[in-house]
Amino acid sequence: MKLWNKTGTHTEKIIEAFTVGNDKSFDLYLAPFDIQGSQAHVQMLNRIGLLTNEELSDIQHALEEIKITVINGQFAIEEGIEDIHSQIELILTRKLGETGKKIHSGRSRNDQVLVDIKLFLKHELKVISRESKLLFDQFIQLSSKHAGDLMPGYTHMQLAMPSSFGLLFSAYAESLVDDMELIAAAYRICDKNPLGSGSGFGSSFPLDRQLTTELLQFNSLNVSSVYAQMTRGKTEKLVAMALASIAATLSKHAQDICLYSNQQFGFVSFPDALTTGSSIMPHKKNPDVFELIRAKCNRIQALPNELTMLAVNLPSGYHRDFQLTKEILFPALNELHACLHMTYYMLQQIIIRKDILKSAQYDLLFSVEEVNKRVLSGHPFREAYKQVGESIANGTFSADRELKHTHIGSIGNLGLEEITNGMNTFEFLYQSDDLDAQEA
Repeated sequence: MKLWNKTGTHTEKIIEAFTVGNDKSFDLYLAPFDIQGSQAHVQMLNRIGLLTNEELSDIQHALEEIKITVINGQFAIEEGIEDIHSQIELILTRKLGETGKKIHSGRSRNDQVLVDIKLFLKHELKVISRESKLLFDQFIQLSSKHAGDLMPGYTHMQLAMPSSFGLLFSAYAESLVDDMELIAAAYRICDKNPLGSGSGFGSSFPLDRQLTTELLQFNSLNVSSVYAQMTRGKTEKLVAMALASIAATLSKHAQDICLYSNQQFGFVSFPDALTTGSSIMPHKKNPDVFELIRAKCNRIQALPNELTMLAVNLPSGYHRDFQLTKEILFPALNELHACLHMTYYMLQQIIIRKDILKSAQYDLLFSVEEVNKRVLSGHPFREAYKQVGESIANGTFSADRELKHTHIGSIGNLGLEEITNGMNTFEFLYQSDDLDAQEA
C-alpha cells in the first residue's frame, strides 16, 4: 500500500527496494508519535466539520487499540506497506472502512513525518536530559567526596600544577551544564508544530493549526508552511549538534580515564569485573568500556557535518534525501543513551588512589605555589618567578605542599552549589512526558 498510488500502477521491486531502503525499520521509532499526531489531527477535523462526532469516536478508539500494540511491541509494518503512515491508515481502513480513509484530509505525508520526528526528538531529548542529569549528580557526588584527594594537573601533557579529583569531576559536571544549554536550544526548535503545512504550501481546508498545537503540546507553530518543510534536515542537524556536545564531554572524560588508569599513572582503577584482559598478557586490565565510549562519542561528533553534507545543496521544499536523516540520527541517539548509562555505571565503582602527590616526582608541581608565596610576601612577580626558576635549574628547589587555594572554582572552593544551580535551570527537560507514562 502506497498513499501516493492513485492508479494502481506497479513499482518495480528494484526501485522500491532502493527508495525504501531501511526506512521502515526506523519508522517503527515513530509509531507512537504518528498515532499521537493522528489523534490530534482527527480531533481538529471534527472541530472544522470534516468528521462527525461518531466518526471521531470510532477513529480515536481504533487509534488507541493500535497504540496498545505499539506499547506491547506487537506492532509491525507489513510486507508491501511503504511506511508507518500507510500502515496505520491501512489498519484504520480495515477496522472502519470508509471512515478510516478520511484521516488524511488536510494532511500530507510531508507534514505528517515532520510532526512525528519533532515529537520523537522532543521525547528523546528529554530522556537524554534525564540521563545527563543522573550523570551530573554522580560527578557532583564524586567531586564532593574527593575534594581533598590531590592529583597532578597537566598542560601539554607535562606536569603543571596541583589539581584534585574534586576539581576534575566538578569540571565534567559543569561541562554537562553547558551541554544542556544546547539540548535546551534544540528542544525549543523541536517544540514548534509543523502540522497543517501540508506538502509545504498550506491547504484550502480551514485547518485549525492552533488547536493541533495545543493538543500535541507544542509550545508554538512553525508559522510559514514553506518554512515548516524547510525545518526537515535543519531540525535534525541542530539536535545532532546538541548530541555532539554531550558526546565531546563523554569522549574527553573517557580519554582521561583511559590515561589515568594506565599503570604508569595509576591514579584510578576499577574492579576486575568491569575490565577485560589479554589473551597472552596475564597482567592486563583493559579499559574497554571507556575506549568504546570514546570511539562511539567521536562518531557522534561527526553527525552535524554528515547531516550538513546531506542537505547542503538542496533548495526549499521536500526532497527524498531527507529520508536518510533517520538512519544517520536515530542509531546515534541509541549510542548516546548507552554511553551516558555506561559512564554513570562505571563511575559508581571507580577507585581513586590516595596521596598521589606525596611522591617526590611531583615536587615541581608546587613551583607556582612557591612563586605566589614570594609575591604575597612583597616580591615582584617577575623577580619571584626568576628566583624559583633558578632554584629548579640548580637543583635546590624545595616543594612546600601546603596549598591555599580559596577562590571559587579552585581546589579549596569547588563551587559545587553554583554548578548545581546551573544544572537546575533545565528542570523543564527532566519532566516525564506522555510516552514515559504509557511505557511505565
